[in-house]
Amino acid sequence: MSFIGRTIGKLTGAQDQADAAKDAAATQAASAQAGIDEQHRQFDALQKLMSPFVNAGMGSLGAQQNLLGLNGNDAQQTAINGIKNSSQFQALQQQGNDAILANASATGGLRGGNVQAALSQFSPALLASLIQQQYSNLGGLTSLGQNAAAGVGNAGMQTGSNVANLLQQQGAATAGGQIAQGGVARQGFSDGLNIAGTIMGMSGGFGGFGGGGSGTSSLFSSSTPASIANYAPATSMEVPSLPFLSKF
Repeated sequence: MSFIGRTIGKLTGAQDQADAAKDAAATQAASAQAGIDEQHRQFDALQKLMSPFVNAGMGSLGAQQNLLGLNGNDAQQTAINGIKNSSQFQALQQQGNDAILANASATGGLRGGNVQAALSQFSPALLASLIQQQYSNLGGLTSLGQNAAAGVGNAGMQTGSNVANLLQQQGAATAGGQIAQGGVARQGFSDGLNIAGTIMGMSGGFGGFGGGGSGTSSLFSSSTPASIANYAPATSMEVPSLPFLSKF
């Protein structure tokens, strides 16, 4: 804005209104930006908090796939061997064999074929039971990870929606401030024209400079040269002759 425009704006209050509109828009935009930053911070904190559960769920899902053979025979056999060689399996197998032998000894059939059949069937049944139990336990972790991932996803969608709303508010505040400044600038220009018109309209109401003149307009009338002549000296001034001018 030019110096004259700013001066008129200051006189009419338009410049103050423009500055206030600009400051208000900046405040609203800054507030929206603070909200956006806080949304991002909260989402990052939630994502970090849920990350262990998501990672655990992913790991357990892979272990379930190994037990089912979805990742290949080698991976399946490795998973089964891990259960078979575990301390849990070894302990339960020993307890089961001891129970079978103890029962056979009590009934007098320790060397019977039924005892050998029971011993040979117990270990595979135990292993199958532990495999099923392991798969079920892994399923609990998988569900936990799935829920955690879904929670993070929902939080991300909500954060995105909130950020979009705040960005819209930020844009609206900035645009509103610009529009308000434009409107105030136009109003200031209009006020400047009104001031100029008022001054011109009041020019006929001022008194003359002497002799009860008809007003300021008389200074610009056709009689002005005659009135100015009244202030000329009564005697004329003689211009001295200059010898060097005779050469021209």
